[in-house]
Amino acid sequence: MNKFDIISEIEGRVSRSKNSDYPGCTIGITDKPKTKKDKHANDGKDVKYWKDWSTSEKDGLDIEEYFLDKGMKGDKGIGEFAGYVYIF
Repeated sequence: MNKFDIISEIEGRVSRSKNSDYPGCTIGITDKPKTKKDKHANDGKDVKYWKDWSTSEKDGLDIEEYFLDKGMKGDKGIGEFAGYVYIF
């Protein structure tokens, strides 16, 4: 799946979400999606609607930045391997 397909899929998920807004979602990058999901859950976050996509490091960073600029919650993944991008 290319960068634009992932962006399109995320846009669709946001538009179908309960709040239908960017600040209601969290985006991030990781090299271990299961570990990251468990960490968010252990931090008390609701990961019920978790979805991740395998991508290149550059595309993962680009996708993350695109949605952070639109108001999604998250931290820029500088210095992290971005083999996956995720939202919840």
